[in-house]
Amino acid sequence: MEVEIKLRLPDAAAHRRLSSFLAPRLLRTDAPARPLAAATAAQRDVRLYGTDDRDPSCAVLMLKHRPRIDAGVSRVEEVMEPLDPALALTCVDNPARLGAVDSPIVRLVSDEYGVGGDKAPFVCLGGFRNTRGVYELEEGEGQGLVLELDETHFDFGTNYELECETAEPDQAKEVLERLLTVAGVPYEYSRSNKFACFMAGKLLP
Repeated sequence: MEVEIKLRLPDAAAHRRLSSFLAPRLLRTDAPARPLAAATAAQRDVRLYGTDDRDPSCAVLMLKHRPRIDAGVSRVEEVMEPLDPALALTCVDNPARLGAVDSPIVRLVSDEYGVGGDKAPFVCLGGFRNTRGVYELEEGEGQGLVLELDETHFDFGTNYELECETAEPDQAKEVLERLLTVAGVPYEYSRSNKFACFMAGKLLP
């Protein structure tokens, strides 16, 4: 079970302000080449990582299902496994090929959702691009918490969100809310995830 705090930022200005405030704590910047390449109603995707869409450095197969989000705390069942980048590209170009991949995730989706066979092949729903800054809080701020500041570009707009995976969501949420207040950055609790926005074709709160 993945448990995350998800706080939505209103615009690019808020994202820039928070990014500047957190800059001394930056660990790395992640920019997956194609964060959502093929999916089903089970919110299943192939993620390619690297600077070139056609030459990814690595790839993973991911299943996120049964998501719940309440007051900025997201809980979702998540399964992830590595995927050969060349095979991942083949599946991106022809999602039906996913059904033939020897994978616990593929078997789970086939058994639970009836997707992946000849009668219900995997199909490509499209994609979006996410750039993520990863930060670690310093002593006295909430030491040990790793924050992820996302800028997600859809065809219909851009979403800005601060996330933090944690086993103590109530405590972590207090830390994040205090940090955003000190930084002077407005926010609200996220009520939907990236995949929901993608499927709706619009930015959701």
